[in-house]
Amino acid sequence: MKLHRVKSGSRLDLGACDPDDTGPYKKNDEDKAAAKAETRQLIRKLSRLQERLYANKKCSLLIVLQGMDTSGKDGTIRSVMSGVNPQGCKVVSFKTPSSKELAHDFLWRVHQEVPAKGYIGIFNRSHYEDVLITRVHGEVSEREVKRRFTQIQEFENLLIDNGTTILKFFLHISKDEQKERLEARIRNPEKRWKWESGDIEERKFWNDYMKAFEDVMSATSTDHAPWYIVPANRKWYRNLAVADRVVRAMEDLKIGTPPSASDVDWDRLKIS
Repeated sequence: MKLHRVKSGSRLDLGACDPDDTGPYKKNDEDKAAAKAETRQLIRKLSRLQERLYANKKCSLLIVLQGMDTSGKDGTIRSVMSGVNPQGCKVVSFKTPSSKELAHDFLWRVHQEVPAKGYIGIFNRSHYEDVLITRVHGEVSEREVKRRFTQIQEFENLLIDNGTTILKFFLHISKDEQKERLEARIRNPEKRWKWESGDIEERKFWNDYMKAFEDVMSATSTDHAPWYIVPANRKWYRNLAVADRVVRAMEDLKIGTPPSASDVDWDRLKIS
């Protein structure tokens, strides 16, 4: 799948990444159906890989999903993780910090939610909100933002050193696509619960957010915890691209089936 991996130390330009890109697939019904079929195959493969991860309990996977409102974080989780055993997967959504959380450092609440060995953890929004929303709205200084960039890298290095693979995805949609999705929420009574009064206000800061995302990904994409920009205007391609990258990462772990008990004669074992 065509994903833009942000190289460590590079300067990112989101304007050069087409949110409507669909890689090798054309935007027709035939290719769309083929992409969906490929996604289903990957989901089945992910299910088998997750079982090995859970059985071995030697390492873990953390998936970070970021993007503008309506970029499809919830939809990506529903699709890509549809075949995963819920016992071995945990989804965390980080909302506005509570008074207790604000009394600690900004990573305190995040560290408590990282996946244990054997588990897949998914952050629907994440610790990166503290260098995105806070910066766009002028709640932190530029000096503090740079300090947090360093702290985030150190935090992620700690997780990696303890056996956690980190995948960070920016679901990239266009401003026009967001407009269509927000309007669809208004029209559909089943979707109106997602509507928040601040959605329109936040749209006014679109350019500021794009600049903030560029700075965040340029500063925190490393060789061991890279950012991937996922073209997300087409939901079917977004799901395929993320599923493909997650499965490849799981395969790279080379996790086998745990060894069976050595003190059992399996050939003669009978159960009455």
